[in-house]
Amino acid sequence: MHCVERWFGEGFAELHPLLQQLHREGGDLHGQVELQLGKGLAGKLGARLAAHLGIPMDRPQIPLKVNIHSSGDTLHWNRHFADAASMYSSFQPHGGWPDGYWIESTGGVRLALAVDVRQGGWYWRPLKAWVHGVRVPLWLLPRTEAYKRIDAGRYHFHVGFSLPLLGLLFSYSGALQLTP
Repeated sequence: MHCVERWFGEGFAELHPLLQQLHREGGDLHGQVELQLGKGLAGKLGARLAAHLGIPMDRPQIPLKVNIHSSGDTLHWNRHFADAASMYSSFQPHGGWPDGYWIESTGGVRLALAVDVRQGGWYWRPLKAWVHGVRVPLWLLPRTEAYKRIDAGRYHFHVGFSLPLLGLLFSYSGALQLTP
């Protein structure tokens, strides 16, 4: 049994069948993603954050490939943005759904993320954060909104970063197809 299915337990059935399949079998997704920068100071901060992550913001759309697979008790998301950057994240499960969480590790940042299931979609909810091993209050970091759901048979996802009072820093989102 895949680590995602174990973590969700009976709640796994609440995910859309295509999300269930993706997390049971793993797979490669591909497609175009839309990039959006905030306005004014928020946009300048968003451009710096995107550059730090290696995401090219010089055009409104870029190709994205995502490989999703598990090894043992770890879920892996390997994202490849255009020809510019790769972002590797590993997720370690803690507890079980609905009260448990996942620890996402991406570079020097670790996030504890709960999962809310809405209409078959998977919505991340940040709980805690660490930067280079130091616990950081969430209010000091950009707010993160991230989800994956199925729309018209495609894997739709959204990742956005914002700050109170300033609004949107940047986001990327799109509808990806499973590579046969």
